[in-house]
Amino acid sequence: MIELKPPFTIKQQIEKLREKGCTVKDISFCEQVLSQINYYRLSAYFLPFKQKDGNYFFGTDFNNIYQIYEFDRNLRNLLLEAIEEVEIFLRAKFTYFHAHKYGVVGYLDRANYYFKHDHDKFIEKINNEIYNNKKVLFVKHHMIKYNGKFPIWVITELFTFGMLSYFYNDLLLQDQKLLARKLFNTIPKNLASWLRCCTDLRNICAHYGRLYFRIFSAVPANIIELDKNTMRRLYGAILSLKELFPDKGKWNDNIYQRLNNLIIKYKQFIKLEHIGFPVDWEIKLM
Repeated sequence: MIELKPPFTIKQQIEKLREKGCTVKDISFCEQVLSQINYYRLSAYFLPFKQKDGNYFFGTDFNNIYQIYEFDRNLRNLLLEAIEEVEIFLRAKFTYFHAHKYGVVGYLDRANYYFKHDHDKFIEKINNEIYNNKKVLFVKHHMIKYNGKFPIWVITELFTFGMLSYFYNDLLLQDQKLLARKLFNTIPKNLASWLRCCTDLRNICAHYGRLYFRIFSAVPANIIELDKNTMRRLYGAILSLKELFPDKGKWNDNIYQRLNNLIIKYKQFIKLEHIGFPVDWEIKLM
């Protein structure tokens, strides 16, 4: 087995950066950044500038890397805010539909799902969320007053974005069709794909993961603006988010405008191709 590397001091970290070809003009600033941001975390932002031998391309500057990191951090916050609106919207719409068609606890009946639905796994997920939130006031209330029974409009407040996606994907096909058409004027295949893309995006943002120069696992379905160079980049995930965003006016006036301002602010440091944005992204994201 190969032994793990020993820890480096901040001075050693800076020396390592320099050895690989990174220009560090302001030592004090670099020390301050590395004292607040894990070296390993920051090193991921050097990936676009890394050569095959592990060294960095000529001109790679520490301050530029830090500015890309800041762009990524601000972008995560903006996208997480947009995802929050989508998630709350989906909870409301899915819950209202299911409650009025199948009743207060119809979500517990396996007959109300697609035949491939793993109901035991689904119930296990729900029970785990109840247990993990057992000290939350509304959970305690239903455990005591209603003997652990939760109406669907309560239990979905514990659903993660991933569970909402899972819930939709396992509904009866006629229910999937109705919701996809009524809410987004699309078909279940497309909606399921966009939900999967936004689940991945939400999880990355919520755990402070890197968006810049990232390859995403899911490819959005039926979005004609995508090609092989953009479908697995951030651009594809944002297009999925746009499709699901409930208020198109707010998207254009708020989310899009703030995204545009963010790109303008950091344009001298970032490259749009690193996040899959085409040259005409302004038109396509409105």
